[in-house]
Amino acid sequence: MTDAGGGPAQGAGAEVAAAGSPPSARVGVIVGSTRTNRICPEIARLVQEHLSGGSPLSYTLVDLAEIDLPFLDEPAKPALGRYAHDHTRSWSRLISSFGAFVLVFPQYNWGYPAPLKNALDFLYAEWRDKPAALVTYGTRGGRKAADQIRTVLQGLHMRIIKTTAEIRISADDVDAEGQLTDAKELLADYVNTLKKIDTELAHALAPAPQSTP
Repeated sequence: MTDAGGGPAQGAGAEVAAAGSPPSARVGVIVGSTRTNRICPEIARLVQEHLSGGSPLSYTLVDLAEIDLPFLDEPAKPALGRYAHDHTRSWSRLISSFGAFVLVFPQYNWGYPAPLKNALDFLYAEWRDKPAALVTYGTRGGRKAADQIRTVLQGLHMRIIKTTAEIRISADDVDAEGQLTDAKELLADYVNTLKKIDTELAHALAPAPQSTP
């Protein structure tokens, strides 16, 4: 995991990364693909950089490949919060330390990656009422994957912000190994969209105004 300042947050201390920021101002940028030869971490890192520039919020990368959750193995349903396994309790602490999330993930066959759904399904209350933004990518941008996962996030009672970044990647954008030839240039077209996402997240996380008697 890496915080917005670029420093790594390792091991048991990961869930307290960027501890100088209150939980309400901390946003987890979830790297939603775990496959080998993936481009998701590079895209997520640039998304984090663009979101962080001039933002009142603190953005931290959360790489599901590093978290390495097994397929859901809790005996009780997550809504009960009675976790039997250390990996679930650690995941719960980490997710509880954030006030909002940006999900960065590819579109697979018009859907989202299974490890991302698995990571969401491990918990319940920890996601509830937290704002969520979507950054998808694929040859068509990933709109169908975004539409599908919105239903899941609604089931978790998350607050999905209006703006979504749908990054289109053509055959000209990748090399023979499937890696991006110039990720910075690719993301340059989406900077304004990402800034809008940051603004909407900051608004969603702002304290409600106090009513005067």
